[in-house]
Amino acid sequence: MIRRAVRGLAGAFAAALTLAACGQPEPAARKEIVFSILSAESQASAEKDWQPFLDDMAKTLGRPVKAYYASNYTALVEAMRFGHTDLGWFTNQSGLETVRRAGGEVFARSVNPTGIDGYEAVIIVPKGSGVTLDRILACDRTLNFGMGDTKSTSGTLAPMTYLFAPRGIEPARCFKTVRSANHETNLFSVASGMLDAATNNTASMERLELLNTDTAKRTLGKVEIVWRSPRIPEDPLIIRKNLEPALRRQITDFIFSYGVGDTPEAVRQRAILEQIQTKPFARADASHLLPVREMEATGQLIDAKNRKDAAAIARAEAALAEIAKERAALAE
Repeated sequence: MIRRAVRGLAGAFAAALTLAACGQPEPAARKEIVFSILSAESQASAEKDWQPFLDDMAKTLGRPVKAYYASNYTALVEAMRFGHTDLGWFTNQSGLETVRRAGGEVFARSVNPTGIDGYEAVIIVPKGSGVTLDRILACDRTLNFGMGDTKSTSGTLAPMTYLFAPRGIEPARCFKTVRSANHETNLFSVASGMLDAATNNTASMERLELLNTDTAKRTLGKVEIVWRSPRIPEDPLIIRKNLEPALRRQITDFIFSYGVGDTPEAVRQRAILEQIQTKPFARADASHLLPVREMEATGQLIDAKNRKDAAAIARAEAALAEIAKERAALAE
C-alpha cells in the first residue's frame, strides 16, 4: 500500500543503466544509510512526515540517513538492485519484486494505527456523478479511468485480481482513457472531475483525512467509494541481504525499539510514527508476502483461463499449490 539527499528519478535510471551496460559491481560502501520511501503520494508531503523519523535514525546509528524518493515503484526496486538504497518501505507488490529481483528480504512490516490490520483497495468516483460500479463494468468506453502504478498493490494488482480479471475486462479496452498515477493524484483528479473513476486505497484516504485541512475535507467530500477489495496486508519493510551484518543489526535494533515503551521519548517517537501512519514496526519475514503472491497467481490463473492458455493455466495452478503448501507448513 501505499502509506506514507533526494535523488531524481532520471538519475536513478541513468545510474542503473550505466552499471548494467558496464557490468560494474555494486558501488563501494557508503557512509550514509539510504532509506527508500514508496511514492504513493507526492514527495513534498512524504518529506514532511518522514524527516523526523530519519533524523532520529541518523542520531541513533551515528551516521547520515538519507531518503530516496521516486514517483515510480520501478525506480525503488532498481535502486535497491544496484545498491543505491539499503532498506525501505514498499508496497506488497513492489516488495515482492524487490525480493525476487533486487536482493532484498522482508524483515518488518507496518502496523495500522487504527487497530485494523490491513487496508482495502477502492474505486472512487465523483460524489453525485451517478457513476456506479455497474456503469464502470459496462465497458462502453465513455469513462476516463485512473489506475495506479503498475506495481501498486492497491492501485493495480487488487482491482485487476478481484474486479476486472474475473470478468475478462481489460481496462485499456473498457474505458475512453486510462491514466496511471499515484493515489494522491488520482484522488484529486476524481474530486475535480478530471477523472470519472479511479483506483485508490483506504490508507491514502485516511491519511488525507488526518490532515484535517479545508482542502482535505473538501476533496474527500467530493468523492465516494463504489467498490472495495478484500483486505490487503500491511506494507513490508525490505532490507538488502548483502548489507554488512553489524550494520544490519544496528538498523533492525533501531526499527524494533522505536516508539516502544512508556517513556516520554517513546511517546514522542510514536507521534512521529503516526505521521507516517504506523504504530511501532512489527517483525516479519518472507511469509508476509504469501497473500500478494496468492493474489498475483490468482490473477494469472483467471487471465490464462480467459485466454484458454493451457500452459499458463498449469503454471498458475502450480504457483497456487506451492503457496498452499507454504501456508500449511506455517500452520504446523
